[in-house]
Amino acid sequence: MNRSILNYISCFLILISYLVLPGCGTVDVFEKNVTIPGQSWNSSFKPEIAFNIEPKDTTSRFNIFIVIRHTDAYRYKNIWINVHTESPKGVINNQPLNLQLATDEKGWLASGMDDIFEHRILITPPNSPERLSAGIYRFKLENIMREDPLKNVMNVGIRLEKAL
Repeated sequence: MNRSILNYISCFLILISYLVLPGCGTVDVFEKNVTIPGQSWNSSFKPEIAFNIEPKDTTSRFNIFIVIRHTDAYRYKNIWINVHTESPKGVINNQPLNLQLATDEKGWLASGMDDIFEHRILITPPNSPERLSAGIYRFKLENIMREDPLKNVMNVGIRLEKAL
């Protein structure tokens, strides 16, 4: 065979492997996001997000993330959010979090496209995923920044990933 045909076949096989192989190792993810009206997060707007953990998922451990989407016009390097959590057994936990969104050296610590940036910030202890019991977990996200309303925030949410 000539060299150009071999190169074509090699490229084709590499492309097929990139398309097929990711389907072999799935990571179970639950993610829900809420749109902030007018991209202006008023402290009185407290999005509520609920997840149902099935009995089959209770043997798994989960990493919990806060998801934040904002525009490049967002004025701060951080965001303060109070995370209210209610477990299926009715246990309520309130946790104020100072989430780092940018640094002077690196800029935004997020993936971005054009002027929109998405942060997935781990809020469970690193290397210590949570084991969740079966039932409904409720999360309420509250903006506790001094600027009220907080401009240029598009969405906030919660993401649960099964730990590998």
